[in-house]
Amino acid sequence: MARKQIVNADIVTAEGILKGKTIVFDEKILAISDRPENGTETVDGSGKMLLPGLIDMHIHGYNGSDCSDGTEEAVTAVASGIIANGVTAFLPTTMTVSVPELESAFDAARKVRSRQCSDRKFGNTTATVIGVHAEGPFISMAKKGAQNPAYIINPPDADFVKKHSDIIKMITVAPETDENCKAIKKITSETGVIVSAGHTTADFETMQKAIEAGVTHATHLFNAMPAISHRDPGGTTALLFSEKVSCELICDGIHVHRGWFEPVYRIKKNKLNLITDCLRACGLKDGSYESGGLKFTLKGNECRLPDGTIAGSVLKLNAGVRNLYRSGVPLNEAVNCASLYNAETLGVDGERGQLKEGLVADIVVCDSELNVKEVYKNGELAFGE
Repeated sequence: MARKQIVNADIVTAEGILKGKTIVFDEKILAISDRPENGTETVDGSGKMLLPGLIDMHIHGYNGSDCSDGTEEAVTAVASGIIANGVTAFLPTTMTVSVPELESAFDAARKVRSRQCSDRKFGNTTATVIGVHAEGPFISMAKKGAQNPAYIINPPDADFVKKHSDIIKMITVAPETDENCKAIKKITSETGVIVSAGHTTADFETMQKAIEAGVTHATHLFNAMPAISHRDPGGTTALLFSEKVSCELICDGIHVHRGWFEPVYRIKKNKLNLITDCLRACGLKDGSYESGGLKFTLKGNECRLPDGTIAGSVLKLNAGVRNLYRSGVPLNEAVNCASLYNAETLGVDGERGQLKEGLVADIVVCDSELNVKEVYKNGELAFGE
């Protein structure tokens, strides 16, 4: 593969912004330097910013397809579509559906991941499937949100997770449904699956015990969790202030008030993970849609069930970064929260997550407003002209 270089761009690194630099790459990033190389294929990045490929660890669907549809075509459609938003790796996220539907979804993700490894062209034009985030079925009925109550399973089945641990990267669990944290302990001790607390009514003490048992992540912080009170802090507070726990945040201004964005960053820092929780309606016009067997309506930027319950988002991850940045978080840190810190949470920071020599050349070219103009995947142009 021929070497390429982008010159005169502002490069957003984990530590800060390098003005007017050159990045040289083939499949991997070879150098970031002050001067262009002679004889290397050159792209002028004047007036542009370069970001690392973003990583979305919680996304259900995109442009009409849903990862719970259980088909290779649906996962491929999501993986192809989100490239335009600067997302170069993701966790296809399943809803609380029947066990046969879950297993079909897992198998579809396996097939797409396998094809990405064997078919170079396909792998260079689709966001990499790191693994699956199974959001349920082991959740609280009382905090089901937009999950289908017909398929909620309690207590959690650790053996089911273990059986599919080759593809499940993360599993959402309501700790109060797991007596003495038996399943949490078994999953974390016998697999590499990340146990995330979510869709939960757990109180402060129960959540603390779950964290000690192996919970290291929080599914969409604040949403489908107890409210924070000075007399009853609830499980949400335990997650927010634990140094062991990374926390997802949906920065759309709908799921969480914008006034929380910067304070949560100050508390969590490198344990803050921006996500979209995006549904199949993203990229489509207002109307009625379905997710996990439940009908919802998209109006503007809001997705809601018939009873008014928020049902996921149509947020694009680059827009989430923009919203976090505009809340007062430094630009490089807002980007880190959708790239490096997500890679660290998922244990893939040795491969991706920042613009650094030796890592994969997943490079997002954008303007000053973080609008995506081009995306390079493994060094090849995957989106843009």
